[in-house]
Amino acid sequence: MSTEQRESLDAILRQSAFPVGSDVNEQRRLLRELLSAQPLPADVTVTAAALGGVPTAEITVDGIEPRHVVLYFHGGVYAMGDAFLAADLASQVGRRTHAKVISVDYRLAPEHPYPAAVDDALAAYEALLHNGIAPSDIAFAGESAGGGLAIATLVNARDHGLPLPAAAFVMSPYADLTLAGTTLETKRELDPLLSRELLQPRVTDYTAGQDAALGLISPVFADLSGLPPLSIQAGSHEVLLDDAVRLARQAATADVEVTLDITPRVPHVFQAYHPILDEAAAALDRAGQFLSAHLAGAERVTGERKAERELSS
Repeated sequence: MSTEQRESLDAILRQSAFPVGSDVNEQRRLLRELLSAQPLPADVTVTAAALGGVPTAEITVDGIEPRHVVLYFHGGVYAMGDAFLAADLASQVGRRTHAKVISVDYRLAPEHPYPAAVDDALAAYEALLHNGIAPSDIAFAGESAGGGLAIATLVNARDHGLPLPAAAFVMSPYADLTLAGTTLETKRELDPLLSRELLQPRVTDYTAGQDAALGLISPVFADLSGLPPLSIQAGSHEVLLDDAVRLARQAATADVEVTLDITPRVPHVFQAYHPILDEAAAALDRAGQFLSAHLAGAERVTGERKAERELSS
């Protein structure tokens, strides 16, 4: 794991960081430029589709026969990014999980504040279930705001009485929009990308007068009981580190099986830089093993139950 790689990435990100005070349209343009600069691997296919009336990007990898589905939620502080821009990182999860990835193009603030993103995410998951996909064949994944949205969708699905997916994997989850995490201050010099000053205007865009401490806005404050196994990854050089730590604690307190995986000296959603950072590829490998184990485990249990039913009939 090269110090040189980490320092080089840090320098690149500081150079391309959003200017404080830039408006949402400028930030959307800058993010699009940053993410579009990284071409998709030649073996990845992205197709526009929809689930429950919500636009999606279906992401497949050549040569991988998908056994499962990963429902993916992109980042962008609920105000930027889209399902297609997230395709590279999402495809890395699908590749390691032998799954088709469906990236949800949920509506963005400020044009569509809370609960638009939450409603779209639940509608997409419900449609997946209505299409006959077994919950045991589904995992959730997401980065940054998408990580928070993945957890919120688990809580929302549980509260709506829906069966829950086999597992969820979240990268650098943005899980506290009250911005109460201590690392917003203690990591501010180390984080090359994010700061309280950048986050605060986008919080206002998304919450639009709603209480930011609502569980479906900030899942660190939600009751997480009954959720499936979670893997939470973050880097130690990010202001949102405390969101990941507190989310893991909240899950553990609620008797949820949770793995908190912190990689030292790497930034927010460091997994996105897998082509130039060894730690990123290694973290994605661990995530793939986690998701595969839980999807296969659910598959095995379902198969055993089916065999028992056949024996008893």
